[in-house]
Amino acid sequence: MEPFPLFKIAERLAQLRVRPPLVHCLTNEVVQEITANVVLAIGASPAMVVAEQEVSEFSPIADALLINVGTLYPERARAMRTAVVAANQSGVPWVLDPVAVGALGYRRQFVQELLSLSPAAVRGNASEILALTGYDTLGRGADSTDSSEAALEAARQLAKKNQTIVAVTGKTDYVTDGTKTWSLAYGDVLMTRVVGTGCALSAVVAAFCAQKEHMLDAVASACAIVALSGGVAAKSAAGPGSFVPYFIDALYKINPDNLKEYEDAGYRNTECENEHA
Repeated sequence: MEPFPLFKIAERLAQLRVRPPLVHCLTNEVVQEITANVVLAIGASPAMVVAEQEVSEFSPIADALLINVGTLYPERARAMRTAVVAANQSGVPWVLDPVAVGALGYRRQFVQELLSLSPAAVRGNASEILALTGYDTLGRGADSTDSSEAALEAARQLAKKNQTIVAVTGKTDYVTDGTKTWSLAYGDVLMTRVVGTGCALSAVVAAFCAQKEHMLDAVASACAIVALSGGVAAKSAAGPGSFVPYFIDALYKINPDNLKEYEDAGYRNTECENEHA
């Protein structure tokens, strides 16, 4: 696999800023605020339309849809299913974040149903990606105790089987279509000490998936931009409490011209723990 080159990140980020996408977020109720702020900071527009009676009208007018199963219950599942069907009928790409899929049977069954509905991309931590492909996993709820390297083959299998892009995040992020794989070694351990960074990343992935003709590079660019900004933010933050505002600022300030500066500051701490979504 190859490191993802900066010039590709610059191309995809420039495209997003030229045509800011509207992202329909059906996401974890715990993380809606940070998700909305992150999407706004990168230059896209978030919308949190969640009622089952409204999602079938809204998904077709969005540029992308995020389905995050973090806080799953029957009413929310029905809304998610309805939104996905409407998005597919209108050609709107959608992203699946299978939070804690390995831990609980109800969500595992529902996520497998969603996988059959052709997501453009799947973004999860190592334990979640392993669980989706039937491998044994050490995950505890939304926490991953598996390494992203251990889930790489599972990610490739999942991508090939479902004809989708899979991003497995952790100490090193890997983004694959089952044949081509990009690696990204950016970020910082503080990103695992704040609730919602992984879920917000999935919303950024959805925003970039609006660039349908460049799906693999778009998903890798989303992962790179969030991880680079996290690495930059960690240099100024004193701890988790001060990390979030620096993180939002770094996402807001990143642009195609300062990526090298971000790369120099944003390489992942070699002691970084696994992804916490």
